[in-house]
Amino acid sequence: MSGRKPRSVANPLESAITTPSERILKECHSLYVDSKNGLVKIASSLGVRLLPPRKKIIVMIMGNHSAGKSSFINWYAEEHIQKTGVAIETQGFTFITSGRKKESLTGNATLHLYPHFRPLLEFKGLMDYLSAEISTSKQKKFSLVTFVDTPGLVDGDMVYPFDVNSAITWLGEQADLVFVFFDPMGQALCKRTLNIVEKLSEKCGDKLLFYLSKADEAGKETDRQRVMMQIVQELCRRPGLNKCGFEMPTIYIPNPQRPSRCVNQIDGVCQTIEKTINQAVQKTLDQLEKDCDLICSTISSRLEQDRADVTHNKSVRLHSFLCGALGIFLPALFILSFILNTFSKEQLEELLGEGLARTLSIFTGIVMYSWDWIPEDGQVVFVIFFGAFCYLLLFLAKYFAGRGNKTLTKKEKRTMAEYSDYIQDIVKTKKGKLYEWYLQQCAAEYDL
Repeated sequence: MSGRKPRSVANPLESAITTPSERILKECHSLYVDSKNGLVKIASSLGVRLLPPRKKIIVMIMGNHSAGKSSFINWYAEEHIQKTGVAIETQGFTFITSGRKKESLTGNATLHLYPHFRPLLEFKGLMDYLSAEISTSKQKKFSLVTFVDTPGLVDGDMVYPFDVNSAITWLGEQADLVFVFFDPMGQALCKRTLNIVEKLSEKCGDKLLFYLSKADEAGKETDRQRVMMQIVQELCRRPGLNKCGFEMPTIYIPNPQRPSRCVNQIDGVCQTIEKTINQAVQKTLDQLEKDCDLICSTISSRLEQDRADVTHNKSVRLHSFLCGALGIFLPALFILSFILNTFSKEQLEELLGEGLARTLSIFTGIVMYSWDWIPEDGQVVFVIFFGAFCYLLLFLAKYFAGRGNKTLTKKEKRTMAEYSDYIQDIVKTKKGKLYEWYLQQCAAEYDL
């Protein structure tokens, strides 16, 4: 392990066209998924499950149909990716992300691209309405964002081919940000939208952000204020949404040919996305350190447990040996005593030698004295109990022999030590340099 080095993620050309945050997230991701010595592989060998960090944040946009969800995504990426219009253009879920090649993916390919969204398979009928659009755009922070464009929500007789409420709720729980777009054209108070928003607010209210989209189409300022009051009143009627500090900035897609006096806070949306990206970078670096500590502590505990198991095995082996030795020695001595008792002292000294004959005579003498002390009518019972006792000793010897714990091999202990050294010397050092570089970039960027 000491000879291994982390795989380089970004080549010089790639470094020139990627942002610092993007490079940090990619390098952190590579430390997890490297095929030879990735943290996921190391943790798996220790029985610990780790998930590699995402390289991009997930921003889900929801709202009624024609609320400007797709238009915002096109504006942010500065490319016409999603269809827009008054009709219900988005009938399913579309993941929009930045990549090397412009491509459209169907449901199965989308889940291969985003394996952590595989639970969507449980929603019957959804796979036919799941897709992904890959764009080559690098505008704004699009290279670090994956947008999830959701179906336009309507009330009435509209029938969806899948459980749209549950699907949006589940996706909202997985996302880093959830933008709720209310448009001022009469559909802002869609009950289906409000029901989903209320449910999301209970589970992940800190991710929810509300916007009055297409604010330039609301007419005069008084009309906009009236629309916003209606939306706020409807939200406040629902206990789960009646919270202090409620904000709903007005946004619209800038159009130089149609200037508007309406305050446009769409740049604030971009700042929110950028802030979440920076937080994601910090969380990823912090999580990297926590996962390294988790692996190191797991290795330490495994090695400590192995030492305890070795001590335990020595103890049970000693117990097994003693019980087994007594289980064999006692009946052997008992039988040998009767055999040797048939020989005279001179015969034993001639056969075994004076020293050994004297030692055996002492042991056999004790056995024969004890035997003579037992009444004749109780000798049979004694033999039965003595045989049972010897059998019990042999049983205990076998029992203790099977009570040993499995211990690590020398190769396994050496591998764990190498893993620990690799994490301490390479991964944590790399994490420290990435954090230092990230803070230097922030200081340079904001002129701190």
